[in-house]
Amino acid sequence: MKELVEVIAKSLVDHPDEVVVTESENDKALVVELRVAQTDMGKVIGKQGRIAKAIRSVVKAAASKENKKVIVEIVQ
Repeated sequence: MKELVEVIAKSLVDHPDEVVVTESENDKALVVELRVAQTDMGKVIGKQGRIAKAIRSVVKAAASKENKKVIVEIVQ
């Protein structure tokens, strides 16, 4: 999942070298944290969060094949 989020995020932003994706697992789900440059935050979130929702939908679809729950968090 980490690689999937990283590829999507790097294709959206102006500074792909500043994209950092970390993955951690708790008892309920796999948590994927996405960090981008401050100037690219709007590009990853999109108007009314549409791009963020799309990223989460793609990751959720990929995770359903493995029967896992994945949470994508966009943090600063």
